[in-house]
Amino acid sequence: MNRAAFITVMLLLVLVATSVTATTLDEVRKRGVLRCGVSTGLAGFSKPDSKGRWTGLDVDTCRAVAAAVLGDADRVEFVPLTRGERFTRLQAGDIDLLARNTAWTLTRDTSLGLDFVHTTFFDELHLMVPKKLGVRSAGELDGSAVCLSPDSPVSGMVADFFARNSMHYRAVAVKSGEEAVSAFEAGRCNVLPYRLSTLPGLRARLTRPAEVVTLPEVIAREPLGPVVRQGDDGWFNIVRWTIFAMIDAEELGVGSKNVADMRDSSNPAIRRLLGLTGIKGVGLGLADDWARQVIRQVGNYGEVFARNLGRDSSLKMERGLNRLWNHGGIQYAPPFR
Repeated sequence: MNRAAFITVMLLLVLVATSVTATTLDEVRKRGVLRCGVSTGLAGFSKPDSKGRWTGLDVDTCRAVAAAVLGDADRVEFVPLTRGERFTRLQAGDIDLLARNTAWTLTRDTSLGLDFVHTTFFDELHLMVPKKLGVRSAGELDGSAVCLSPDSPVSGMVADFFARNSMHYRAVAVKSGEEAVSAFEAGRCNVLPYRLSTLPGLRARLTRPAEVVTLPEVIAREPLGPVVRQGDDGWFNIVRWTIFAMIDAEELGVGSKNVADMRDSSNPAIRRLLGLTGIKGVGLGLADDWARQVIRQVGNYGEVFARNLGRDSSLKMERGLNRLWNHGGIQYAPPFR
């Protein structure tokens, strides 16, 4: 291919990419509402209350994107999706964004035509055993019976853990979390794996929580975060930088209660974040105050975590790896410049 032909092809690719890029943003603006796929109900992440109002970390991710794009965090249509339909509904264009406690893996990121945007929750896999078993470490579980759903990623993580520790186990097949708890309490298995993200629901199902103990080892870690369709780089960037805005805001000390006052800040990083200087909203095709709207209406990442999962919630979950990098965690955002 000669140089002229190469340039022509590249220009055509850019034109195609540009047209695709505008699609999701234009559709959301034309519709006037963001369609966001969430779980059918997971405490702390996405769950409707008695009045049908959705709350949770994933819900606030959706609300933040709506605030950035539409200027109103309440202009979201929440679409509850099962684990089996979440990817197909996004692929089909039924939703604009999937924010449903979904783990980021190589297979999912490369074979589904989808892009994982950023990790909003670093999840962990733990093992629970009956207290009467007298086990203090996961290294003592050789020959144990483990309740597992065959089609769940947890099965692979448990298999990896036992293999790398040269231990054997017997898998007891279950179809759901409810069945797993029932089998565990009935003694059909003596090991029950669980993720931090599902712990509140697990505790609610246990009839004798005082009789079980969680072993100290972290068996595996999973990054959870929102997902978009591939081929729409503009939309990908909008969702990604919306999350970055909330993380950066926490690090800079900008929150929903003081964001208005911060417009008078002399800190260059704060002024760039709030769209007062720098590239503002040009790079994303948004209003200059898009990040201000996100922080004002939804809050920074710390506020969102505390409200839904942490100290201000009924769950009282420790942030762990979800703390900012300068507070012992691994969350941070690229600079707004």
